[in-house]
Amino acid sequence: MRITLLGTGSPLPDPNRAGPSTLATADGLCVLIDCGRGVLMRLAAAGVYPVVLDGLLITHLHSDHICDLGDVITTRWVMSTDPRPLAIYGPAGTQEVVELTMRSLARDVRYRIDHHRDLNDPPTVNVRELEPGDSFGVGSAFVRVAATQHKPVEPTLAFRIECTHASAVLGGDGIPCDTLDQLCSGADAYVQAVIRDDLVKLVPNARLQDILNYHSTVEQAAQTATRAGVGTLVLTHYVPALQPAQEGEWRARAAAHFDGTIVIGDDLTAVEIGTS
Repeated sequence: MRITLLGTGSPLPDPNRAGPSTLATADGLCVLIDCGRGVLMRLAAAGVYPVVLDGLLITHLHSDHICDLGDVITTRWVMSTDPRPLAIYGPAGTQEVVELTMRSLARDVRYRIDHHRDLNDPPTVNVRELEPGDSFGVGSAFVRVAATQHKPVEPTLAFRIECTHASAVLGGDGIPCDTLDQLCSGADAYVQAVIRDDLVKLVPNARLQDILNYHSTVEQAAQTATRAGVGTLVLTHYVPALQPAQEGEWRARAAAHFDGTIVIGDDLTAVEIGTS
């Protein structure tokens, strides 16, 4: 399985980092996890287009994780000759968000149907709202679902994607919790959004300080990886933005608590996990 960090940025616009999004691919599998700012540009750079997606998994409904949902839906529709609906999986509330997104696209959809004779029907999506403990198949993979801790955002989910020879956990945002530990147990890779709390604390901004109590620090992500016995820790969604000169500091903070492989990088960083 290949895990590609499509977008490693935060809610703050960054010319070098797209919004939170990750791609999981393997034989018979192409799944997008979250769809933050600029996700289609990064998908294209990774050689993937929405028409080949087996599904979209949404960890939670913060705007920075779903702001390009409409672009994913529309672009898949206009590029495809396959009427296969886009399968969207997410927490309670996802159905409402998708319905409202579809309403916002209504005029565009009408224009395109009126203009293109081969477009007879609007885009179709199949939404499944998930509960912790659910499991389902997507493409060639089996996905397990667990609750995460990101209050006051509720509900929030993590996904464990399992193929024949590999498993990866997408932790989303949030702080360490027992259910995440259990989901990560023995996984080949664990992908986690992280903050540098030492740097955030230096910024005299109350709104920024608020993020400290519901995002995992680099150290906490490493501790989760160690407790769960995962093989590779993949860090993403960096706050503040990861600067090239600081990568060694981020890596050292993780390595102090985890002795496995640590992946830190820019958008389009990819890692192969599992065995062939």
